[in-house]
Amino acid sequence: MAIQRMDNVGIVVDDMEAAKAFFIELGLELEGTAPIEGPWVDRILGLPDVRTDIAMLRTPDGHSRLELTTFHNPPPLTPVPSPPPPHTLGFCRLMFAVDDIKDTVARLHTHDGELLGEITQFEEAYLLCYLRGPGGVIIALAEALG
Repeated sequence: MAIQRMDNVGIVVDDMEAAKAFFIELGLELEGTAPIEGPWVDRILGLPDVRTDIAMLRTPDGHSRLELTTFHNPPPLTPVPSPPPPHTLGFCRLMFAVDDIKDTVARLHTHDGELLGEITQFEEAYLLCYLRGPGGVIIALAEALG
């Protein structure tokens, strides 16, 4: 038996509105929002008295989804150091293919997106960069060349 697909990636954020604005500016589409709580989620997460809000976003092609979660209870933990550097064990980043990397970086800058390094060319294939967004989330952008 094999997996059918990767359904979504989840990110815990401290400022839901800023995170939604950042990812909507990137080009994701908001599917919906909902409060999540109750014994079933406590059992799934192995945490007591969970109360969260989620926002589900999808890529324009409809193949990938991103779930943003804000925890009201228990309170979220802040990593040390904060924000964690990109070489932290278990830390994840999301990569998105874009058609204009410089324009995308400029638009995300207005939503607190900051380059970690610089836009760099990989061989004759891609322009690549890493950005840190709201709440410390790291995304990578790739623009195909040619």
